[in-house]
Amino acid sequence: MFARLELHLFLYALQFLVSKMKFILATKEYMTQIFDEEGRVHPATVLNAGPNTVTQVKTEEKDGYNAVQVAFGERKEGRVNKAQRPKGLFRYFREYRSKNIEDMAVTEGAVINVDDAFAVGDKIMVSGIAKAKGHQGVIKRHHFAGGPRTHGQKHNERSPGSIGGGLRSRVPKGMKMGGRTGGRLVSVKNLTVVGINKEKNQLIVEGAIPGRTGTLIEVRGL
Repeated sequence: MFARLELHLFLYALQFLVSKMKFILATKEYMTQIFDEEGRVHPATVLNAGPNTVTQVKTEEKDGYNAVQVAFGERKEGRVNKAQRPKGLFRYFREYRSKNIEDMAVTEGAVINVDDAFAVGDKIMVSGIAKAKGHQGVIKRHHFAGGPRTHGQKHNERSPGSIGGGLRSRVPKGMKMGGRTGGRLVSVKNLTVVGINKEKNQLIVEGAIPGRTGTLIEVRGL
């Protein structure tokens, strides 16, 4: 089920329209807080949206579809294989598809800065790998209430309870049970850009963003 969900989110990311350069790769730095004009506190996340480099422009005539491949981050020369070296010592590569290649107006080797892609007030969608929490029970994983603490209950406060019927002895598909938590792709929509630091290539987004410090974040405009 999780594999199908991740595949669906990945295909949605590939089909996302990227006209007007509304996309960029970034890494999560830290969370902070900002104050509005009325003095209210809002949580915010700072992203390191360093310059992205366009490494390839695909066209429908040559490749069968229109897309832009961008690269971000640096790697040591010894960790880059021979096939990737002509594109540079980049760490991350992502591909964004578009129905109209003319709307993107980018060329191979072009540099995308954070202020070129977004402005303060833009609505965005972010995608990243959530923190992996290992094997967790149903209370932490699915927010179950747990069993009663009295009337003979001794060691079942955090147990899931019944997972199937007695007439047909089986466990129904999709039953919420304990298991591996986190560590999968999560997307959050309708976040707002509240600040841009051109000197440090930082993008400040209101709210929380999935992942730990250093997680690769894909930012797309809505």
